[in-house]
Amino acid sequence: MSESPDIRLKRLRLRAWRRGTKEMDLILGGFADARLAGLAPGTLAAFEGLLEENDQDLYAWILGYAAPPAALAPLVGEIAAHAQMLSAGGGTASPGP
Repeated sequence: MSESPDIRLKRLRLRAWRRGTKEMDLILGGFADARLAGLAPGTLAAFEGLLEENDQDLYAWILGYAAPPAALAPLVGEIAAHAQMLSAGGGTASPGP
């Protein structure tokens, strides 16, 4: 049985908020809350793959300390821009589910 799009979004949102480090919870969870429902199917699949990466690598990629894999670079850029906007006071990341 295939999961519905709504269930998939809820699952991904939960995984984004339940990482391993609080920093990544806030970065990925905030992005998921704000943008997940509007992502194109290919970008949503990339986000799902991104969630398989470890927090230390993700954090380095998002902060620009290391280059992400080419396939994930556009999405990492979107997440980094979203996190930067939040840190500049352009919104809030409320604790997720």
